[in-house]
Amino acid sequence: MKKFLLTVVTLVLVSVFGANGETVRILSTNDMHSAIEKMPQLAAIVDSLRAIDPFLLVFSAGDNRTGNPYNDLYEPVSYPMISLMNLIGFDASGLGNHEYDSGVTGLAKVISLSNFPYLAANITCPPETGIQVAPYQVFDVKGIKVGVLGITQVGTLGIPDTSPDNVKGLSFQLPEEVIPQYKWLTEQCDVNVLLTHVGFEVDVELAKQFPYYDLIISSHTHTQLEGGELHSGVLITQNGYQLPRVTLTTLEVEGGKVVSKKAENIFLDKFNRRGEAAEALLKHFKSSPELERVVAQSLTDIKGYQPLGVMMCDAWKEECDCDIAFENYGGVRYDFFPAGPITVKDIFNLDPFLNSPVVMTLSGKELHDMLIACYNADRNRFPITSGCTAVVTYNDSSKLSIKKLELFDTNGKKLNVKKKYRVVTNNYVASIADTPRDDQGERGAETTSDLIMHWLEKKRTIDYQGRSSFTEKW
Repeated sequence: MKKFLLTVVTLVLVSVFGANGETVRILSTNDMHSAIEKMPQLAAIVDSLRAIDPFLLVFSAGDNRTGNPYNDLYEPVSYPMISLMNLIGFDASGLGNHEYDSGVTGLAKVISLSNFPYLAANITCPPETGIQVAPYQVFDVKGIKVGVLGITQVGTLGIPDTSPDNVKGLSFQLPEEVIPQYKWLTEQCDVNVLLTHVGFEVDVELAKQFPYYDLIISSHTHTQLEGGELHSGVLITQNGYQLPRVTLTTLEVEGGKVVSKKAENIFLDKFNRRGEAAEALLKHFKSSPELERVVAQSLTDIKGYQPLGVMMCDAWKEECDCDIAFENYGGVRYDFFPAGPITVKDIFNLDPFLNSPVVMTLSGKELHDMLIACYNADRNRFPITSGCTAVVTYNDSSKLSIKKLELFDTNGKKLNVKKKYRVVTNNYVASIADTPRDDQGERGAETTSDLIMHWLEKKRTIDYQGRSSFTEKW
């Protein structure tokens, strides 16, 4: 055991400061996205660090859920992830945009099952929603006051990046409007932390505007930082998608001020110990034979978001008897699938959001405008299509704005801007690509993942190696 603890100390380089100062240590995660298979490793890391520092704080910056069907199809939704976070002993969590994926009722249930608070200062939850969210919390670490202010993401529609149906009754304010209201809190605390789910680039701007914070625990953009980065004197940390690493931040406090700070990554895949209690819980939650059922075979490896997205869109198009289908690039949740069996679990991993198909009749011009609106709302990533292809010309190599968009049918002819096409997307995309159009669409009863499963069961074998739906120029 002593050797193991020394290994942990070497791994994370836990510092011992001089007698004149005290240390605050924070272990932070972000965008875990239902990575329940890695939670036993995280449990062992936390246990080992708490053996060194019993005052260790453990925070998540949000998006704890959505990304693993064992968690996301469980009833109640996300109970496996919450149970494991409770077992590990998280001290607080932010609210990511995917926390809203099961709607207001689902979020209220998740919060009620959690043994830790959710922090978001820029959300208003009326009592009838049953959602209990605090704007901030102050933690006492050996007499040091650690103030943590939570900020949830607000997208282009004035709500988080989720379907508007998922946040009915809730209201949101922009981070820069709310953070100044809590300046008083920073004056009362020795250590000040922003626990945000807004994206790395936005957090860099927040650091410029509010340099009196010591640390921003960042998330949402899955930006893998090497430890942390200093911006305007504020330390910012963030890790990638589904727990590739966690961050240990060590702060030295003297005279009520942070005088030294550093952040270091811990690689979960390199940590060979797993918590026994968490392992037992994981085994229980993964006992679902239906998710292991094989529905089809892939004849080749499928490499890249485009080929997998084209496969998804082909399924939606054919199952909904449409001319064209499109999906936002960010809706395709992994970029490699090996040749071999495709299971129910694989489908839900690829399309985990339980979205509904929306079928619309659009002119070529209306489709053109929706695709550009989807690109703008999806962090400048062009959507993936079936039934038509696109040539996207950007203004420059940064790909931050489109200069020209050309659409072609399956025969290589340009789409007629006046002709009407039967088009399917999902309810999330229909909401973020909110353009003027005559037909707002009809929402289907099944989920888009159900459509993929039914289509694959009929196809039995697929080969999408090298498939694409758009080319890019600048």
